[in-house]
Amino acid sequence: MERIFYITGFVLIISTFAKGQAVSYKVGEKVTYTIQYGFITAGSGTLELKSDTFKGKEVWHSKLSARTTGMAEALFKVLDIYESFIDPVTELPVKSIRNIHEGRYKRYNVVLYDHHSRADSSVLNSDLTGIHITSPGIHDILSCFYFFRNHILPIDSNLKKGELTTITTWFTDELYPVRLKFIGTEEIKTKVGKIKCYKFNPVTETGRLFKTEEDVSFWFSADKNFLPVKIRFDIFVGAFTCEIMSYEGLAYPLEIKKKAIN
Repeated sequence: MERIFYITGFVLIISTFAKGQAVSYKVGEKVTYTIQYGFITAGSGTLELKSDTFKGKEVWHSKLSARTTGMAEALFKVLDIYESFIDPVTELPVKSIRNIHEGRYKRYNVVLYDHHSRADSSVLNSDLTGIHITSPGIHDILSCFYFFRNHILPIDSNLKKGELTTITTWFTDELYPVRLKFIGTEEIKTKVGKIKCYKFNPVTETGRLFKTEEDVSFWFSADKNFLPVKIRFDIFVGAFTCEIMSYEGLAYPLEIKKKAIN
């Protein structure tokens, strides 16, 4: 069975703790990742959540940055930054930034979100493509995963294998449904230790990069944090993995079963 979450601000408000305090994450959370291409360290990434302001109001500011290092940078330099400014009450984005530098390709895009002017929809204003009217409660690519950790995984950790969850987002200046298929529970070895995880496969489009719809995998810690621990991309030219290296500021102690042997 596939369940689709078109979440309105009202549903989010009644399902969020007082003052918008999240359950599975909190301001101050920061995770550092290493990016591997096979046995080669190709880059690093950081995902962090800070307090900020937007139009005079307090917001959560999430920033995901990934860059190539070493030989990979010499061959093809990449510096990608995604930012999301999130309303702490509704957990919906009010502003998102996509800042891409990949070789000679550059792209900078700012999108503003209005979830209140219209009861039946959200109004988006992109600095590249103008005004868009979308379904209510739409997320950006970062806020959707915080929402997934905080509202879906805590109540749906008993998902059946093969079950799909879909969250509608705005990504690369267009509607982009994030469809996550639950694969099961798996213990994985990381640099910080062995961690029991929930594994999901985002349904991907086959063609230019991916051979099948299940060539991307996400692992979220099977504890109260539901922390993104590892991502794997299987593409035509090999496999990239993004794996946790360090962390700080978690809402709960990360449940590590056994120290990994390097």
